[in-house]
Amino acid sequence: MLPTEKQYVQWHENETLHNARWLSQSNQVPPVRIVLIDDKTTADEAYRLACAGTSMLWHGDFQNARQLLQAINRRIERSEQRKISKAANKNKSTKTTAEPLVVSKQIPNLFHQQRQAQAQRSRVLSRLLLKLDASYVSQLHRAPDISAACTAAFGQLDEGMDESCLLSFRDLQGALGAAGWRAKGVPIESLGLSIFPHYGVFAPTRHEYVQLLLDARLPNACDVAFDIGTGTGLLAIILAQRGMQQVIATDLNPRALACASENFARLESAVQLQQADLFPTDAPLANLIVCNPPWLPAKPTSPLEYAVYDANSAMLRGFLQGAKQHLAEQGEVWLILSDLAEHLQLRSRDELLGWFADAGLEVKYRLDTQPKHSRSQDTTDPLFAARSAEITSLWCLVPVDN
Repeated sequence: MLPTEKQYVQWHENETLHNARWLSQSNQVPPVRIVLIDDKTTADEAYRLACAGTSMLWHGDFQNARQLLQAINRRIERSEQRKISKAANKNKSTKTTAEPLVVSKQIPNLFHQQRQAQAQRSRVLSRLLLKLDASYVSQLHRAPDISAACTAAFGQLDEGMDESCLLSFRDLQGALGAAGWRAKGVPIESLGLSIFPHYGVFAPTRHEYVQLLLDARLPNACDVAFDIGTGTGLLAIILAQRGMQQVIATDLNPRALACASENFARLESAVQLQQADLFPTDAPLANLIVCNPPWLPAKPTSPLEYAVYDANSAMLRGFLQGAKQHLAEQGEVWLILSDLAEHLQLRSRDELLGWFADAGLEVKYRLDTQPKHSRSQDTTDPLFAARSAEITSLWCLVPVDN
């Protein structure tokens, strides 16, 4: 939703100073330098301006703005590919007898370099701006009806205030894409149903772990289950379908809570929802606690990335430390976790097992599955070796004194 503290941006147009509210879902600061561009602006010129830190307010055809953004993205990709090729050639020329060690040290560097490149790409692409009126209407030629998608993503602007707003075309594309997902849903074939994600909530397009939850044997008692960090609510729905009598799902993100609530209502799933940082309050002890935390220990740079990146593994470690005290007798913890962080050398298996032990938990059994997503088969990805070796596991953990 819109931030509580309003931010504004100014620019000159026909020697007149204009003022508009600044909207940014990636928490980018309002632009300082803004130039006006239109259909006559070439992609090369727009790319140079964006790379130099200049924001561009689009005054041309709406559909041409989309094409311009694609053209800028292609130029970014070519620049990144040249850097990758240059680095690869440099590595070839500096091979030593200790080559395995050199390659090993390069893996985490490649990950951080890729993250930096993604952040730079996001900044550059976000410099193409659009102006919308107070009802999220664009006056550009061939502009579609975007009001409903923007309202769902960004919330209502202040009623009674006829103020326009500026936002990046990339944020608008995100809102339109989220509206599409929300309308058609993400099919979960193994369950025979669809999940409907909201803007700012990670869509479960990778759901190979669903089969792990279907294959795992439920605890002897099926009275109470927790789904920690529920997101879209998918795992809570599975637990309810599998026969857990009381399912309590938690999340801290208001967008996720609204999304999960809608999915529970659509599927008539009797799941209780609670806003909480990890574990629910005033709840009975659980026979089963399930969590699918962010898989990679790195700092998120946008709200959506909180579903993927967990700085210093804070959520994972906090979940493990608190799980035992919320378990009923003979209760189990199901941790859904990829080992991609291990292949990227961001976390070791020994560290993970050490966190289990520190939390008073031990492994009862583990179920594994291999990735099926396209990136695990993309040999051009600099991180292909790590992605292709990735395994997603359901760790069944129990208290040591069980």
